[in-house]
Order: sequence, then C-alpha cells, then structure tokens
Amino acid sequence: MRHGKKFNHLGRKSAHRKAMLSNMACSLIEHKRIKTTVAKAKALRKYVEPIITKSKTDTMHSRRVVFSYLKNKEAVKELFGPVADKIADRPGGYTRILKIGTRLGDNAEMAMIELVDFNELALESAPSKGKKKSRRRRGGKGKGKPKAEATPVVEEAEVIEEAEVVEEAVDQVEEVAEEVVEEVAEAAEEVVEAPAEVEAAVEEVVEEATPEVETAVEEVVEEAAPEVVEEAPAEEAPAAEVEADDLTKIEGVGPKIKELLINAGLPTFAAVAAATPEQIKEILTNAGSRYARHNPGTWPKQAEMAAAGQWDELKKWQDELDGGKE
Repeated sequence: MRHGKKFNHLGRKSAHRKAMLSNMACSLIEHKRIKTTVAKAKALRKYVEPIITKSKTDTMHSRRVVFSYLKNKEAVKELFGPVADKIADRPGGYTRILKIGTRLGDNAEMAMIELVDFNELALESAPSKGKKKSRRRRGGKGKGKPKAEATPVVEEAEVIEEAEVVEEAVDQVEEVAEEVVEEVAEAAEEVVEAPAEVEAAVEEVVEEATPEVETAVEEVVEEAAPEVVEEAPAEEAPAAEVEADDLTKIEGVGPKIKELLINAGLPTFAAVAAATPEQIKEILTNAGSRYARHNPGTWPKQAEMAAAGQWDELKKWQDELDGGKE
C-alpha cells in the first residue's frame, strides 16, 4: 500500500524522476527561467528550493551536498556565486510559477518557472512595502472633549517678499519722476513768453533733478536687491573612469564581491593582480563577516593570467580549484 505517498511520480520510475529533476534544476539555475508543464514545475519547486537555501552557507559541506543532487560543477559554481548573492536576503520562496496556457497536441497545461530575484521587470514594478497602520479602536475616555484646533504655521515665502520689495522700489521711482516732471512743467509755465529762457530753465531743472533721480533709484535698488550669493567655483570635470573588467571570471568572485573590489579601487584584472591576498582579504573583512570567509589566495594569480589573456591555462587551473581555493 502507498499510504502517505502524496508526491507526484510524474509517470516515471524513481531513478528516472530524480535524474529529470536534477537536470531541470541545473537548467533553471543556469538560465534563470525554463518552460515546462505545470506538474513538473510544481515538483521542481519542491526539489530545487531546499538546494537554493543550502547555497546561503558557502562551505565545503554545503557544496558537496548540493553537488550530490545536481552533479554539475558549472551549476554549483553559478548557484554559490551570482544566485547566492541575489537570494541572500530572501527567506524562502525563490521561484515563481506562471501558467502560460496549454500545449498543442496533448493539451497539457504549460507553465514558466523562474527565479524571482532575476526578473528585473517584476522587481521594478513591485510596490514598496509601507509601514502597517494600526486598526485598533480607542476607548471612550476622550468622548465629549473638544479637540484642540491646530494653529496653522504660515511660512513666509522668500519669493513673495522679494516681489513686494521690488514693487515698492518701482513705486518710489515713479513718485520721484512725477515730482521732477511737475517741477519742469511749473518752470515752463512761468517763462512762457521767453522761449529761450524756458529752454534754459528746463535744462537747468532737468540737470539738477537728474542726479537726485539717479541717487534715489540707486538707494531704492540697493535696499530692495536681495543679497548676492557668490557663485561657487565650477567643479572640475571628473577624470574619465577606467572601464572595469568582468572580475567574475576569477574563480570565487561573484557580482557582490566584484562591486566591493571596484569600489576599493581594483576595477581591472591588472589592479587585482597588483594587489596582495592580504590587501584583498582586508577589503572583504571590512565588508562584513559574510565576505570575510572567502579565501582570495589565488585571486591575484588568476587576475594576472586573465590580464595576460591566458584564458585556456586559467580555465584548466580553475577546474583544479575548489571555489577559488587550492
């Protein structure tokens, strides 16, 4: 009797089923998204999520346990590298199943299973989690008490003040100009019979009034003008940034460690090759205990081979390494 055996056999023998799920798990880790039937996707989710959880602890024991399931060195390297960095803060639920209709021929339900943290569009459109509001009701202690009216705080706008000051300045200038025009008109009326004398008188009044008008305008403008803020000297254009190399080609370096090295001033293979393992270890230690457990003993040598273009030799050597360790 098969009491309690609730998992889906998928119409296969035990060995065939385990081999199929192992291959599907390797494909999911490598491509981050695969298309299969709904039944296989649900079975794969139960199979692969514990393996992904195991990758959060990057130890020799964890790697050997994961390798016993996947039996693929490249998949293990990818899982403990970029995938582990992405899912480090997620407490389970690493995969998502999306139904995509039925298959032509046998009408089987099809689905897309993907790693949640590698779907950039879904992560960008996800709403940010706000603070939860309490829905508890208060007691009747404060019933009947009038609420104190909040006194509005009026902030004076600087723009409005400057506009008012400028308007006042314009009004004062107009008043001074009107006074000068009235004086000129009065002088013209007194000497209507002598046009030559009128012209001379008008010129004298205008000459006398002009400095007064200019002085009044200058005083008003000085009072109304806002304080002149000295412009800060323009910042010098930053030097052209050095194009960073793909440091993940180094065995043991993932995307997160790549960012740490770039921020520490080691963006290229040549810069990493010039650094000592002790300097790199200090960078990792300062970044936290999660990165301090990495052993960068072989990283400068790998970077030196990558900078020299010795990719075949580097690949052979990396096959002999264990997570960047000799």
